Amino acid sequence: MYFRNSLRCLMLALASSAIVLAADAGAQAWPAKPIRMIVPFAPGGGTDIQARLFSTKLQPLLGTTVIVDNRPGGGGNIGAELVAKAPPDGYTMLFQSASLAVNQTLYKKLNYSAVRDLAPILLVSSTPLVLVVHPSVPAKTVKELIALAKTNPDQLNYASTSAGSTSHLAAELLKTMTGTKMTHIPYKGSGPATTALMGGEIAMLFSPMPPTVSLVKAGRIRALAVTTLKRSPVMPEVPTMNDTVKGFESDNWYGMFFPAGTPRDVVNRMNTEMLKVLKDPEVRALMARDGSEPLGSTPEEFGAYFKREVEKYAKVIKASGAQAE
Repeated sequence: MYFRNSLRCLMLALASSAIVLAADAGAQAWPAKPIRMIVPFAPGGGTDIQARLFSTKLQPLLGTTVIVDNRPGGGGNIGAELVAKAPPDGYTMLFQSASLAVNQTLYKKLNYSAVRDLAPILLVSSTPLVLVVHPSVPAKTVKELIALAKTNPDQLNYASTSAGSTSHLAAELLKTMTGTKMTHIPYKGSGPATTALMGGEIAMLFSPMPPTVSLVKAGRIRALAVTTLKRSPVMPEVPTMNDTVKGFESDNWYGMFFPAGTPRDVVNRMNTEMLKVLKDPEVRALMARDGSEPLGSTPEEFGAYFKREVEKYAKVIKASGAQAE
């Protein structure tokens, strides 16, 4: 009997060890196939530009292909929900902007919770928004634009990169702080919104900086102000919104998420490799050219930051009365 019990215990111990070893081997094998990076906006916008930069640099570090998959629509919710409901195996991740935090309050009915259903990986970068207008708009300064809007209530239309995006809320904040009335026209990303602005379909846009700089320098659109409290070194000649509208501040951040439940060692590995990318001199030079500031964080730091952003935008949305359209 003693021998039989001892043999049974030995077999159980060996089985347990085999399970642990198999799990370790599975974790070490990640990634064993291509990784899909969901961008919930159309190609050509600020989120897409940064995602493609990082996906290219991640591939040699991870030893696999990182495929950018654009899933625009629903203010970024279609792509975010896709990741939130994906298998938590490390092969689907989200590259998203601050609009993810906005959407948690702006949309009354969501089929996912970003706080509950997504696992933060890393806070990637921050960039100012730029208030840009079509060259035909008879306003060369923010002060002149406000006067024009007050003289012609609801006649000036403004684009956003999607309903509820930071570009949308920046315009709503301007309306609230100046008592102006303008008409909102949402697009599926900054690429389509910028194209509409260049074509004269809309008058103004609070645009992410990456797709804006070259167009401003080429004279295709006119920059009136940046939304950070300090001027951008990329466009030092452009004043800040705060110079005219005291207290106005609104920037845009980018971050990466896995589905909740993704193995911790996979999250940590992706965080480690992304931190290496953020230190790459070429990456930093490209980001500086577009006005983006590389950040970096631990998953825990980004998780805490994201929760604060959700709370912050909840207050802005309630104060402005903004709603998803």
